[in-house]
Amino acid sequence: MGAEPVRDWIKSLPADDRKIIGADVQTVEFGWPIGMPLCKSLGGGLWEVRSNITDGIARVIFFLHQGNLVILNGFVKKTQKTPEAEIELARKRKKEVES
Repeated sequence: MGAEPVRDWIKSLPADDRKIIGADVQTVEFGWPIGMPLCKSLGGGLWEVRSNITDGIARVIFFLHQGNLVILNGFVKKTQKTPEAEIELARKRKKEVES
């Protein structure tokens, strides 16, 4: 598995939104460990970065692997709760990276 799906999603966003998400991910990467409101645990070693963008709130799901922040999934959240399908996709990708 490569990072292509997440990279494609980020590239599909407006430039201003890409900058916001990039800055937030960088803040987490260089300030780890970091907590709310920017970063929240989803359990099972998964974390999400929350970015306020033009369309609402973007979520970038990641985990730490061998000292690196590995982005597994990204989406714009439309509901209060993070959709289970998005978390499942991140879990699947995490297993692929770990194996």
